Amino acid sequence: MTRRVTQTAAFCLRRLRYQPSIPQRSCAIAVQNFSTTSRNNATTAAAPKPAGVQVPVDFAPTTKPPSARPTETRKSQMIRTYTSMLRTTPLILFFQHSNITAEEWAAIRRELKKALEAVPATTSLPGSAPVDISSHVKLEVVRTNMLNVALKIVEFHDPEAAAAKSTTARTSRGPIVHDLSQAAYEAINKDVPEDSAYAQIQPLMVGPLATLVIPAVSPAHLAAALTILAPVPGKFPAPKKKKSPGFHDSTCQNGLAKLLLVGGRIEGQIFDQSGVNWVGGIEGGLDGLRAQLVHVLQSAGLGLSTALEGHSKSLWLTLESRKTQLEEESGEKKSE
Repeated sequence: MTRRVTQTAAFCLRRLRYQPSIPQRSCAIAVQNFSTTSRNNATTAAAPKPAGVQVPVDFAPTTKPPSARPTETRKSQMIRTYTSMLRTTPLILFFQHSNITAEEWAAIRRELKKALEAVPATTSLPGSAPVDISSHVKLEVVRTNMLNVALKIVEFHDPEAAAAKSTTARTSRGPIVHDLSQAAYEAINKDVPEDSAYAQIQPLMVGPLATLVIPAVSPAHLAAALTILAPVPGKFPAPKKKKSPGFHDSTCQNGLAKLLLVGGRIEGQIFDQSGVNWVGGIEGGLDGLRAQLVHVLQSAGLGLSTALEGHSKSLWLTLESRKTQLEEESGEKKSE
């Protein structure tokens, strides 16, 4: 049976064949060298490991060439990207989409950008300068299976705890506890607790998904995004046709009809659609939420001081009335 030559080798041979400056003997030598190298590599790969010899965990065999796939489409790179997004982004919305075309995605992103740019800059901390985060809000299509794995890694894999274990694989640089390590694989393949955040969001990890990534918990930006992606009459009304004619265009409307809000992840907690609407409906944004918190604390302190003052006042009145009663009784006895 004739030995099959891979496409890469055949391509090299064709290049050698159509170069007149290289004699035919050189082509034969190249073929012989290629066959010898392939046979040696196959023999080396198939050879059994000597007893007592352990291959390093970071060993890369010569028979396994580097991947030819683009970096952004590799599964390992996608998992790293998703885990980084989940760890650094406090507000993420999840949408299910169905056969949305590229033109429809472009129309949706255009209207979303227009609505977000109308939101004034917000402050993340009291006393800090206002920051405009509209340009950092992204609506992206994600790979459901890879995002599912990334969610499990972020919640169940603890690199510090894995590094402290003696069974964790180690190299000269230290323990291997990154998101693609054996320790992370063992951590995510355990039973999922029912009260975990992943157990709540797991039913949503079905079908094609898209994520809206907001780099800060800004109810104002969330409300502006909901008016475009998931309008609610009376609470998050869609823009009028006179103000935003592109939103009412057939291309944009067809795309929005195929987009469904299924939930969100805010500060590590899972919210359904009603919970997302509640966060987006906070009046005044973070400043309004801080004002409400201050009002609650002040009301609690005022109520406590009023209650303590009322008890002390009632005790004083009781003692005074008893003192008056005793003085009257003693006066009556003296008169008799």
